[in-house]
Amino acid sequence: MSRKLFTPWSVKDVTIKNRIVMSPMCMYSSHNKDGKLQPFHMAHYITRAIGQVGLIIVEATAVTPQGRISDQDLGIWSDDHIEELSKLTEQVKAQGSKIGIQLAHAGRKAELEGDIYAPSAIAFDEHSNTPVEMTEEKIKETIQEFKQAAVRAKEAGFDIIELHAAHGYLIHEFLSPLSNHRTDEYGGSPENRYRFLRETIDEVKQVWDGPLFVRVSASDYTPKGLDIADHIGFAKWMKEQGVDLIDCSSGALVHADINVFPGYQVSFADKIREQADIPTGAVGMITNGLAAEEILQNGRADLIFIARELLRDPFFARTAAQQLNTNIPAPVQYDRAW
Repeated sequence: MSRKLFTPWSVKDVTIKNRIVMSPMCMYSSHNKDGKLQPFHMAHYITRAIGQVGLIIVEATAVTPQGRISDQDLGIWSDDHIEELSKLTEQVKAQGSKIGIQLAHAGRKAELEGDIYAPSAIAFDEHSNTPVEMTEEKIKETIQEFKQAAVRAKEAGFDIIELHAAHGYLIHEFLSPLSNHRTDEYGGSPENRYRFLRETIDEVKQVWDGPLFVRVSASDYTPKGLDIADHIGFAKWMKEQGVDLIDCSSGALVHADINVFPGYQVSFADKIREQADIPTGAVGMITNGLAAEEILQNGRADLIFIARELLRDPFFARTAAQQLNTNIPAPVQYDRAW
């Protein structure tokens, strides 16, 4: 019986050997505060590639120093970051996996010294610093920082770029009326709130012709916040702009009660895929091969993003294959054990 989880998926000129994606997860391990990879990151990502994950997406990587969530985040704001990132992409590809990077700006959720920036001067909560409302000049500057980060990602050898437009960070802050109270062309109507992402995609695509993913939070779980209908509209616009896949997460713009259960975000990927006619990735408490296979066989998503389960089990691909009573190739070095 054909197991869809272990079939290839192609986008543009990139073919991923299976449908398992390592979801970007912050490790807060750049301890020199310079945004550079540490030995931990090399071991962390390469181990999952050895474990036969089809696509590794490196954690949220800041396009500007003040766009970090913390001062221990990875960065891609300087050409000085390219050398170590190139070593990582080379080693991951040597194991047969593809590698992507999530380009990010934390916006008002940055926990740093000095000014932090957001669409509007609204703090995340009472314990957070109030951000500086971005001027139009600052907006244009930040979009260019995303563009330059894409240039560096290409030079470093990444196969795929994902823009982080979820989890209450800067792009999400522009999209949602809960955090965007602007009265200029970047606020108000859905078209205006989408403008920052639209211009970022356009600028990135000037320098990047590879696959482009966007991670979204498909619901704010709060009255007057974004819901799935809003994101279906956004996804249609992204498709028109040439985005290749929507990575469907949810929440984290504001504090909210979320009913969490296995596969609780899959319906978002399903609806966006169906109603916006664009490939999607499903993520969130997908912890075994049977659940992943069901999502794919029922046409609810195209890729399965695995997060914490890959922290528990770097060899999730092998585990999932066993659960599905199928075999996958072992790394040649591990063949006698697999």
